[in-house]
Amino acid sequence: MFLTTPHERMTEMRNTFKFTNLFIMVFAVFSCNEEEKHFSYSYGAIVRGDSTSKEIALVFTGDEFGDGGGYISEILEKENVKASFFLTGNFYRNREFEPVIKELLKNGNYLGSHSDRHLLYCDWTKRDSLLVSKNEFMEDLNNSFTEMSKIGIEKNDAVYFLPPYEWYNDSIALWTEESKTKLINFTGGTRSNADYTIPEMGSGYVDSKTIYDSIISFEKKSVSGMNGFILLVHIGTDPGRKDKFYYLLPDLIKELKRKGYRFERIDELLRM
Repeated sequence: MFLTTPHERMTEMRNTFKFTNLFIMVFAVFSCNEEEKHFSYSYGAIVRGDSTSKEIALVFTGDEFGDGGGYISEILEKENVKASFFLTGNFYRNREFEPVIKELLKNGNYLGSHSDRHLLYCDWTKRDSLLVSKNEFMEDLNNSFTEMSKIGIEKNDAVYFLPPYEWYNDSIALWTEESKTKLINFTGGTRSNADYTIPEMGSGYVDSKTIYDSIISFEKKSVSGMNGFILLVHIGTDPGRKDKFYYLLPDLIKELKRKGYRFERIDELLRM
């Protein structure tokens, strides 16, 4: 059941923050082992794999749009690349997307949860301010796994969780751990996650060439290149964006392969 009154919601959130210190202690112990793998973390989520290994996880997220699904699946097969797809319950329920979901599964890609209803968990400007209660979070996450189970994806096979909007805080990380799933997010430094933007956003719009160039530039300038990188792209975007970044994936994959990188599923990249 969702909490129904402001008082109940505030009580739940206060109780959550009482456990912040305990969570920090537990997470510190947990992180010690992962530091040996050279992983990177942000607000309790893994945001990069082993920075000493030339492996990349190509990750796609999806909610209401899936226009690139068929093309992306075709390119991955052609390039012999396995990727990871984090989709919402909304996406899994959409009958229009059923064929591409089945194809991605058949081809050996990783499919996971991106929540059920694509909720915004915390305030954009005050990140520590929660917009959902623990009960709301847990119910929504569990509902997404219910949808996934309908097409044969069990929770034990999809333990990595990429939050909606790629936006979360320490409390979300704690709740994710309690749900027996592992919170991840994309690696920062490139503009790949801006491939959803549309011209109507004005200065917020990022064209595909700029996105592509930002990835190549990061790889050249970074001491560790794109080792362990979690590179996020959207499986579909608003029809208002005619300049679809996923059409540049063949060139990008070829270029990164040429530089010696291997593409891995997220569970293979992290190997936890």
